[in-house]
Amino acid sequence: MEWPSFSDAYEKLVRRMNTPRVVVDNDVCPTATLIKVDSARKRGILLEAVQILIDLNLTIKKAYISSDGRWFMDVFHVTDQFGEKITDERSLSYIQQSLSAGNDSRPGCSDDLTVLELAGTDRPGLLSEVFAVLTEMQCSVVEAKVWTHNGRIASLIQVKDEDSGSSLVDSQRIHFLEGRLSNVVRGDADDALASARITAVSATSVTHADRRLHQIMSAHRDYEQTTTENHSGSQSAPSISVQNWIDRGYSIVNVQCRDRPKLLFDIVCTLTDMEYVVFHGTIDTGGDRAHQEFYIRHADGSPISSEAERQRVILCLQAAIERRASDGVRLELCTVDRRGLLSEVTRTFRENGLSVTRAEASTKGGMACNVFYVTDSSGLPADPKLIEAVQQRIGLESLKVQEMPPATAEHRKPSWSSGPREESSGAAGLFYLGSLVKRNLYNLGLIRSCS
Repeated sequence: MEWPSFSDAYEKLVRRMNTPRVVVDNDVCPTATLIKVDSARKRGILLEAVQILIDLNLTIKKAYISSDGRWFMDVFHVTDQFGEKITDERSLSYIQQSLSAGNDSRPGCSDDLTVLELAGTDRPGLLSEVFAVLTEMQCSVVEAKVWTHNGRIASLIQVKDEDSGSSLVDSQRIHFLEGRLSNVVRGDADDALASARITAVSATSVTHADRRLHQIMSAHRDYEQTTTENHSGSQSAPSISVQNWIDRGYSIVNVQCRDRPKLLFDIVCTLTDMEYVVFHGTIDTGGDRAHQEFYIRHADGSPISSEAERQRVILCLQAAIERRASDGVRLELCTVDRRGLLSEVTRTFRENGLSVTRAEASTKGGMACNVFYVTDSSGLPADPKLIEAVQQRIGLESLKVQEMPPATAEHRKPSWSSGPREESSGAAGLFYLGSLVKRNLYNLGLIRSCS
C-alpha cells in the first residue's frame, strides 16, 4: 500500500479548512437573492466566485467586496435572467454547493473533443470561409463562440470528426486543418500575416471559454485603436478613471457604463489576467447603468506606478467591456442540425452584405441553436429589408429576429454618470470614493435592504 505524501495530505487539509462558507438569503432584499461568500483569501478568488455565478446564468445587480488580512468576503445581490429572485429550493441549494466547492464544481467538457483557437484580423465574410473549410474537411461544429472587436476576431470552435463523432486524433489531419484555416484568416492582407493564429487543443484544456476569448483578444492587442471610430463622444462608451490613493497604497478603478449581463465578470477577468488583486469594491446598477469601483494592487502589493500603466489599464478595461457589446441585429437560428449548416447560413449572410460581429453556436440532441449579431459590411445597422431577405432564404420559422439595435436617442444618465472625473478634482474624488466604499464595507454583514 502506498501512503500519500505529507505535502499532498497537507494540501488536502488546507483545502478542507479553507472551504468557502456560503449563505443564500431571500429575506434580506425584496427584489434580489443575497449570496454571501466568506473564504480564505487566495489569488483569483473573486473571479472564481463571479465566474460560477455567471455560468449559472445569474445577473449580479449589486455587490460588495472586502478583503481583510487573509480573509475575503463577497456579498452579491443576484436575480435570474428574467430579473426575478431565485425561489426554487433546488436552484438555491445548487448555487450554494457550487460556490462552496469553488472550481471543483465546474464540470469539464464531457467529450474529449478538439477545440480550434482562432485569432486574427477580421473582415467581412471571414466566418463564412472558416465554416466552409471545416465542412470541406468533414469536421462537425459542436459548439462555437466568436467575438469581434476593433478589427480583430477571436473564436473557440469545438469540432468532432463527422464519421466517428469523436475528437480529431490524426496529427497530420490536424496540422493540415490548421494550415488551411491560417491561410483563410490571413487572406490577402500583409499586416494579417503576423497576427493570424490557429491552434488545435483538447477541449479539456480550455478551462473557461469566455476568459480564454478575453485572453486571445488581449494578446492580439485589440485594446489599441485601429479603426476610425471615436468613442469619446458616445453616450454608450464606458467612462473609466484610475487614481492612486497614496495614503492607503491602493489604485482606485472607477467604471461607469451601460449595464449588461456578465459585465462584472469581464472587468474582474481583465484585472485578474493583468496581475492585479481586488481588495475592496462596490458594484451598483440602476436602470440601464452600472457603477463599479475597485481598490486594487499588484500581486506584490504595490499600486499602479506610472501614467503609461494607468492608461493601459483604462484601454484594456474599455476593450473588455466592448468585446461583448451586442452590436447589430440579434438573429436566433433553431433548426435540425445538418452537415454544413453554419457554412450555409454564414454564406447567406455574406451574400446579402451582412457581417457577423458576435456568435454563439451549439448542437444538442440533433438540434442546432445558434445566435448571431449582424450589421452591414461597414459595421452600421443592417437594412431591415436585408434581414427579411435572409430570413426568407433560410426560413422564417427557423431564423427569427429577437432584438433590433437600441434607439439612437441618448439615454438619460443618473447624476453620478454625467461624465469622466476631471483629474484636477482627484482629491475630492478620492474622498468621495473612500467614503462610499467605507460605508458599504462597514455594512457588509448588516445589510437590511437593497438601497
